[in-house]
Amino acid sequence: MIAIIDYQAGNITSVVNALARLGEPSQVTSDPEVLRRATKVIFPGQGAAGPAMARLREMGLVSLLKEIQVPFLGICLGLQLLFESSEENEIQGLGVVPGRVTRLEGEGLKIPHMGWNTVEQAGSSPLFASIPNHAFFYFVHSYAAPLLPEETIGVTRYGIPFTAAFQRDNIFGVQFHPEKSGDVGLQLLSNFMAL
Repeated sequence: MIAIIDYQAGNITSVVNALARLGEPSQVTSDPEVLRRATKVIFPGQGAAGPAMARLREMGLVSLLKEIQVPFLGICLGLQLLFESSEENEIQGLGVVPGRVTRLEGEGLKIPHMGWNTVEQAGSSPLFASIPNHAFFYFVHSYAAPLLPEETIGVTRYGIPFTAAFQRDNIFGVQFHPEKSGDVGLQLLSNFMAL
């Protein structure tokens, strides 16, 4: 069973609909027992890091999210919360991957970074199987994760280069929204389902 974590941070319906298009049933939940039984976990999110981490703490999900052993995919804010800390609201993240999420900056750049941008694949990952290098994905964010020497598998540039995708053991994160990225996004979700 595919569990989609509901911590009141974003549009979960688009993720559910994208999985349904792939013929993959899912369950939206914040129940720790359901999450423990899941064969795959998706951690979507939009919004501010501080309130999102506060909700995860209130729901008793922080330790559980650090212990999940099945394939796990953080999307957008879900990726950012997997890092040690964020400049947004000066919060401590889950600390699953090292590094600090910082605000996007650059002269003449519109923030948030919203719209289509390319992802340059770095190394080989099953998440990008059958997806061409420099494929376009849909982004909406004001903060970005640093490049990681071992874990970054996708890089996007918007003022600065940042981690658009990473992989660490069973944990994957994408800054873009695969559920809003058309066929290429569906391929990425299909690749995640095949893990």
